[in-house]
Amino acid sequence: MDFDEVLKEVGSFGLYQKIIICSVLLPAALPCAFHAYSQLFIAATPTHWCRIPELEPWTQDYVTLVKNLSIPRHANGEYAECSMYLRNYSDLVRYLEYRTPYDLQREQSMHMGRTDKIRTVPCQHGWHYDKSMYPNTVVQEWNLVCDKSLYVTLALVIFGIGGLVGNYVFGYLQDFWGRRPSFYAYLLLEIVACAASAFAWNYYSWLGFRFVVGLTVPAILASPYVLAIELVGPDRRVFCTIVSNIAYSLGLVLLAGVVYVIRDWRYLTLAVSLPLLMLFSCFFVMPESPRWLMAVGKPKRAARILKIIARVNGVRVSNEFVTNLQQKLVCPKPAEMHYGILDLFRGTNMRRKTLIITLIWFANTSVYVGLSYYAPALGGDEIWNFFLAGAVELPTYLLLWPGLSYFGRRWILFISMLVGGVACVATLLYQQRADIMLLLYCIGKMGISSAFVVLPLLASELYPTVVRGLGMSFSSVIAMIGPIVIPIINHMGQHMLVLPLIIMGGLLIIGGFASLFLPETRGRNLPQTLEEGEAVPLSFLLCCCVESGKVTNARRMPPTTDARRLTTAPAPCKVVCSICNKEMRTL
Repeated sequence: MDFDEVLKEVGSFGLYQKIIICSVLLPAALPCAFHAYSQLFIAATPTHWCRIPELEPWTQDYVTLVKNLSIPRHANGEYAECSMYLRNYSDLVRYLEYRTPYDLQREQSMHMGRTDKIRTVPCQHGWHYDKSMYPNTVVQEWNLVCDKSLYVTLALVIFGIGGLVGNYVFGYLQDFWGRRPSFYAYLLLEIVACAASAFAWNYYSWLGFRFVVGLTVPAILASPYVLAIELVGPDRRVFCTIVSNIAYSLGLVLLAGVVYVIRDWRYLTLAVSLPLLMLFSCFFVMPESPRWLMAVGKPKRAARILKIIARVNGVRVSNEFVTNLQQKLVCPKPAEMHYGILDLFRGTNMRRKTLIITLIWFANTSVYVGLSYYAPALGGDEIWNFFLAGAVELPTYLLLWPGLSYFGRRWILFISMLVGGVACVATLLYQQRADIMLLLYCIGKMGISSAFVVLPLLASELYPTVVRGLGMSFSSVIAMIGPIVIPIINHMGQHMLVLPLIIMGGLLIIGGFASLFLPETRGRNLPQTLEEGEAVPLSFLLCCCVESGKVTNARRMPPTTDARRLTTAPAPCKVVCSICNKEMRTL
C-alpha cells in the first residue's frame, strides 16, 4: 500500500500540516534569502575617488573643489574613480592656505591653471568613499576597488562554488540523517559562520567564512521543503511549492528592510545571522518525516508521529494502528536494482529529456541569481531596487497558483521564460531611460520567478520514480554552475550596463523554446520505471494537434535492446495537447 493512502487516514492536509507549514516552512526561507543576498550590501561599492594627502584639510568642507583640483573627469562629466592628476599639490596648498572660506566656495580649478594637459596616474594614496549610503562596507575597509574590484566578484564566485559543493554533499546527508536533524545542523553551521565573518580580520578570512555559508544555503531551504512535501497529499504539493517561494520572496523584501535600518557591514552581518537562532524554538514542533522513517525501517517512530497528526487533525485511529500500518506498508521486495546517472542517458527519449531539463534548469538558476545580483546596479536607490526585485515576485506566484491547474506546466514555463527573456533583451533599446529600464527589469524578474517555480514541478513529473531523485539532483547540481559564472558576467557590465541583461535574456529565450520539446504532464500519472519514462515521447508545438490516426506515421524507435524491452510493457503512453486535448505527434 502506498504511503499517501496511509496519510489520507490521518488527514493529508489538516490543522497539523498547516501549523508545520506556517511555523517551519515559512520561517525556514529567511536564512536562505538573508545569507544568499546580504553580500550585495555587505560588499557594496560606493562612489570613490583618489585620496590626496596634501588636500586632506579641505576635503570635508570643500570636496567639490578638491575633486576639481585633483580628479579628472570622463566624457560624461563624472569624476574618475581610479586616477588622479600628477601635479605639485604643495603649491596648491600654499595658495589655498591664504584663501578665505568665501573665496574657496567661489574658487574653480580653472583659476589655477588648465588641467586638460596635466598627466594622470593611478591613485597613489588610497581612496575617499561617499558614505551617504553605506558608512562602512567590506570594500571600504579593505579598499577592494580599481585593480582589486574583481575581489568582490570573486567572493560571489566562491560563494557559488560553496553552494555547488553543499548541494551535492548535504543532499546525501539529508537522506542519511533525516530531515529534522539535518536542517538544524545546517542552520547552526550557517549562523555561526555568518556571525564569525562579522569579526573577519582581513579579506581572505572573510572569504573563507563566506564559503562556509555558501555550503549551507541550498540545503537550508531543501530540508523543511522536502519535509512539508512529504507530510501532505499529492494534491497539495503545488501549494507547498508556491508557499515556499512566497516565503522566499518575503525574505528578500524583509532583507531590504533590514539593510535600510542597518548599513554598517559588521552590524548588518550580525543582524542577518543572530536573530535566526529563534528558529531553534521550533525544534520541538518540527517533526521528522514519517515517510522517511518508514523508508529507513523505523515504523514505530513513524506511527507515533502519524498518531500525533491524526489527533491534531481531529481523526481517531485504533489502538492497533501501528500493527496495521506495518501490515499495510509491507510488500514483497522486488529484486534489488541500482540506478546511476548513466541510466538517465541510456534511452533516446530519456537522454533528450534529461539534457533539455538540465539546460532549462541552468538557464533559470543563472538568470534568477543574476537578476537578483544585478538589482543594485540599476542606478538610483540600491535598497529600493532590491526591494522591488523581491516584491514583484509575489503577484507572480498568486497568478501562477491557479494557472498550473488550468493551463498546464509546459505552456506556462515557455511563456514565462519568453516574456522574461524579451524584457531583458529589450533593455538594449532604453539604456538612457532609467525608469523604463527598471520596468523591464521587473518584468524580467517576474518571468524568471514564475519559471523557477514551474520547472522543478515539471521535472519531477517527467523523471521516472526510480531515478527521480537522481535526475532532479543531477539537473540542479549542473545548474549550480550558473551562480558561479553569473557574477563574472555581471562584472562585465561595468563597461556596458545592459550587457549582462542581454546575455541573461538570450539564455532565457533559448531555454523557453527548449521547453516546447517537453511533453505536458498536467493530469497524467507519474512514470514509475525507466521503460515508462522512455515511452513518454518528446513533443513540439508545430507537431501537435493532429488526429490520432495520423500519429502512426511518426518515427519509431530503432530496435535496440531498450526498445525491445519496451514492447513487452503496456501500451505506450499517449501525450495529449493541454489546449486542444488531441494526441500529439512525437519527435
